[in-house]
Amino acid sequence: MALAVIERLTFSYPGAPPALQDVSLELHAGEVVALLGPSGSGKSTLLRALAGLVPHFHGGRFAGRVETAGLDTRHARPSELAGVVATVFQDPEDQVVMTVVANEVAFGLESIGAAPATIWPRVERALAAVGAGHLAARRTAELSGGELQRVCLASALALEPRLLLLDEPTSQLDPAGAEAFLAYVRGLGTAVVLSEQRVGRALALADRVLFLEAGRILLDAPRGEALRWLAAERPRYAANVQIPVPGTVKITVPGTGEAVAALRGVSYAYGDACALDGADLELRRGEVVVLEGPNGCGKTTLAKLAAGLLDPRTGTVERVGRACYLSQDPGRHLVRETALDEVAFGAGGDRVRARAALERVGLGWAAARHPRDLASGERERLGLAAVAVSEPDLLVLDEPTRGVDPDRAAELAAWLAEYAAGGRAVLVATHDRGFPAHRRISLAPEPEVAVAA
Repeated sequence: MALAVIERLTFSYPGAPPALQDVSLELHAGEVVALLGPSGSGKSTLLRALAGLVPHFHGGRFAGRVETAGLDTRHARPSELAGVVATVFQDPEDQVVMTVVANEVAFGLESIGAAPATIWPRVERALAAVGAGHLAARRTAELSGGELQRVCLASALALEPRLLLLDEPTSQLDPAGAEAFLAYVRGLGTAVVLSEQRVGRALALADRVLFLEAGRILLDAPRGEALRWLAAERPRYAANVQIPVPGTVKITVPGTGEAVAALRGVSYAYGDACALDGADLELRRGEVVVLEGPNGCGKTTLAKLAAGLLDPRTGTVERVGRACYLSQDPGRHLVRETALDEVAFGAGGDRVRARAALERVGLGWAAARHPRDLASGERERLGLAAVAVSEPDLLVLDEPTRGVDPDRAAELAAWLAEYAAGGRAVLVATHDRGFPAHRRISLAPEPEVAVAA
């Protein structure tokens, strides 16, 4: 008997075209399904439908049938599925409700009425499984994006669900953490649907692959057959390293222009927690620099210091010209009613420049859409257009490929190389090991600098 059945599901959010169209599939106990497709293709909506959040929480027009664990989601509320289904959403910042990490993981168990004597052992096991045991007593507001994502993952694992729905679960995790988490998931024996733009990881884990495009299933096949289809039809999705695809981006030598930012011996702390201690960084015109390292190592802090959003406690920061910064979660900073107005706001009201910037990131079609109606990867691209339209001397991007499909990620890398070649500097904080750069700077215990060929 199937664990979940979807029959001819069509769904539209209010005032929007169909997010899913005539989707039918079955999920079985223990199978791991990779859910692939471009940003805005309906992947998140499909996961929400399996959890009953579509249509009960989001609203909209629903046709067809979804049955999860024997419950028809048209009649069963999401609360009735809690404990049977667990979901980790794209934006961990919007999923956390408690102020202390251990309490956050315990919250779901308390909500489903778990036996009190089992709650804290399950909390400890779940945090340990995602490498976050050391965070148990920390305040959630003090965590980095990657640390917060680990906590949300632990909250889902603690429920021991029959169906685990993961929406970009490794988008902010460092490579070691992502690989360890997915290996743990594989060993659970639980049915898993994994929506993931870091495609190599998903394909390595999956028994079966679904490929969505424009709300329709183009592919539903076992992994081996799916790899052959992807290689022929969507080659960037078949690559183990998603970007760059050979021939797409050519990065040659580091920039030799003037420094637009020079950080010397900078230190910073959040309260008593030291984030950086004596860091140096120089960014020159004509170069793309990647900043990498494990979660919580200070990448975001250093990026904000470079952009001028933070002042160092010790050390000096010198900048030439203007700097703009795009955060890990740009959706929190979108303030206008349409995508075009959002970008025009950064262009001093110039709607012609704003429209050109939207076209450059592949969102010309969304000019009249509300930013909140866009998919996560689309909001990421909208945020990029909004900060880059003013053409700053230093463009600082924090996890810009989060939620972005491989084709768009390759386009982004190519555009950033072109942007830097125009006499500007780009700093990218990322966990994408394949992101093209002139230099890669690690904040690991033993810093390394590499020049891309």
